Amino acid sequence: MILRIAAAIGILTLAVPALAADQVEKAPPTGAYKKVSDLVKLPDFLPGLGQLYVDPKTLPAGPFLAYDHQGRLVSTVYMLPIEDLSNKDKRFDDLAAPGGKVDHVDVYFNAGHPGVEKPHAHVVLWHVPKADETRVAGQ
Repeated sequence: MILRIAAAIGILTLAVPALAADQVEKAPPTGAYKKVSDLVKLPDFLPGLGQLYVDPKTLPAGPFLAYDHQGRLVSTVYMLPIEDLSNKDKRFDDLAAPGGKVDHVDVYFNAGHPGVEKPHAHVVLWHVPKADETRVAGQ
């Protein structure tokens, strides 16, 4: 009986961290993530990026979680202000990829938009192959 109780406690101890982790594979993600279109004046779905979620405490850089029309995670996006990238004293270390394995990365300039008004670079960590980027094409 004592061995069974000890085994049950051991299993629960291992399971609790897994239960506490945010679920990000399907929209909406759990945890502190909020739909970006509920936070700022942007459409629910942005062609080329998808439906975005972010923890408001991490703005402006993110990470933003990007989902396709079926609510499947396709990428993690960082929006890094150009002024910060050109500042020799500013660093962006250990950028997380909450969605797991990264297939490829795109980086491009954005002049600014609601929520991240200043010019910035989009750093897109794609969790899907290049051919599957069409899942966030306009519709």
